[in-house]
Amino acid sequence: MADLRYESPETIEAAVALLAGEGRTARVFAGGTDLIVQMNEGLVEPSLLVDIKKIAETRRIIIEPDQIRIGAAVTGAELGENQQLQAMWPGVVEAVELIGSAQVQGRATLGGNLCNASPAADSVPAMMAAGARVVIAGPAGTRETPIGEIPTGPGRTSLAPGEFVVAFLLPKPPARSGDAYLRFIPRTEMDIAVVGAGISIVLNSDGTCAAARMVLGAVAPTARLVEAAPEILVGNRLDEPVLQALAGAARATCSPINDKRGTIEFRTQVAGVLACRVAKIAWQRAEKN
Repeated sequence: MADLRYESPETIEAAVALLAGEGRTARVFAGGTDLIVQMNEGLVEPSLLVDIKKIAETRRIIIEPDQIRIGAAVTGAELGENQQLQAMWPGVVEAVELIGSAQVQGRATLGGNLCNASPAADSVPAMMAAGARVVIAGPAGTRETPIGEIPTGPGRTSLAPGEFVVAFLLPKPPARSGDAYLRFIPRTEMDIAVVGAGISIVLNSDGTCAAARMVLGAVAPTARLVEAAPEILVGNRLDEPVLQALAGAARATCSPINDKRGTIEFRTQVAGVLACRVAKIAWQRAEKN
């Protein structure tokens, strides 16, 4: 690590040039809460760190007429303090606020949680359920893609050399909508998800479901959409048969691993339980909006 360089560009173009020029041995540095640990443990040995925090576009939360733009280097603490965002997407905010301690919250970023590409990342299922997209800058220009297309496996992303995430785009939630995120962890805090579940729901005026999207984390190599959830929920109320069907769909979506933190059977069972609980919370929120 003796030859490690550090750069802090102030423009997207300068950051792209640095990353593209160095190739795959360059790393984006935002909060550093994952990267520094990985470097200290010898898991990664970058030749260049490109600190993106001086790039204005990565540090803003902007409420636009039809969407919310969140910079990739916005911290969890800053998201939690934004009352407008909390009111519109409480599930997204509560997912981000589960990442680490209060000290970590002051450093950890939304972009880092995504691009670390952990199957257990808390923000990813919640953001996917909300229909988030990411803005990516690279040598070929700027593009947008659904957030779920970024992680491709544990520690791997679809980003090409020279590309980095600039911002996240959340749609403005419609009336009578609600979202929520829950996770199961072995300890009461400071742990990563054994299972995570995010959901967003929109209700009709008669109290039935108009739209729904559910995503599970830590039950597969990447966060996984519960594809049957809309079919189960739309047009119905959240009664016991619907909840049981939703739990079954969540369990069927799982393809987890056995490890010291949970067995395949345990994770699969917990996914069904969390699916019901998170749906109830989002439903209650939607009824109040």
